[in-house]
Amino acid sequence: MKIDKNWSDYRLLATGSGEKLEKFGPVTVIRPDPQVIWEPYSPLRKKPHDAVYERSAAGGGCWEKKKSLPESFFLHWKNLTFELKLMGFKHVGIFPEQAVNWSRMIECIQNAGREINVLNLFGYTGGATVACASAGAKVCHVDAAKAMCETAKRNVEHSGVDRTLTRFIVDDCIKFVEREIRRGKKYDAIVMDPPSYGRGPKGETWKLEEGIFDLVKLTKSVLSDDPLFFLINSYTTGLQPTVMKNVSDIVFCDLPHDTDADEIGILGEDGLTLPCGCSAFTTFQKG
Repeated sequence: MKIDKNWSDYRLLATGSGEKLEKFGPVTVIRPDPQVIWEPYSPLRKKPHDAVYERSAAGGGCWEKKKSLPESFFLHWKNLTFELKLMGFKHVGIFPEQAVNWSRMIECIQNAGREINVLNLFGYTGGATVACASAGAKVCHVDAAKAMCETAKRNVEHSGVDRTLTRFIVDDCIKFVEREIRRGKKYDAIVMDPPSYGRGPKGETWKLEEGIFDLVKLTKSVLSDDPLFFLINSYTTGLQPTVMKNVSDIVFCDLPHDTDADEIGILGEDGLTLPCGCSAFTTFQKG
């Protein structure tokens, strides 16, 4: 399992009974997590916290929070700054376990010795976008939600990253890639964080385990002739890292490459490690 050790502003305080207690900068929250099937060393809800996400029997849920809690707050990682807030579906605007991938992408870009163009699909609030741009890459950030793209823009500004290095596209990621193929657009590095499940405007359904292979094959078509890396993230429970590695190795079998796939997670202050999905990171060598 890969775990980032560069956080000073984020802490996983404890886990247990289906929940996790986290501190994001000045704010401490309790959120549900399906991976947490063990009992806590001591009850989480008796510990100090500012907000708790309560699930509804009808599905979804809502935040119960202190009136003094600010609308938005900030979290820092290395020299980057992210704007957070309590959102629907227990989100706060960042996946802290992804920092392990940010470090690796930054290193790849800085060591490339050339200009790198990155495509960030399903870009959410722009953690990967800000990290890659901070290393000097040009980044195209794509997400179907306008609010997520707006937050990502602000995160670029909060982090002091050159705004001219980024562009933000509100669009369906698959349709965008199809148009980029027709336009002949190419990227040196691609990051994708597709949802486990989704539903389109016409009732179309997306299941990662059914669509990921075809999506990677499609997106390969916009890789440049001198690609740097291709990152796939998965939060689908039960989908092992080796599955993502096999997808990558088959799709890129005609290119000299190496795929490293592993769980990613967070080490809690209670001594327990929380698994947070997996990543397959493919790096390419010159042929």
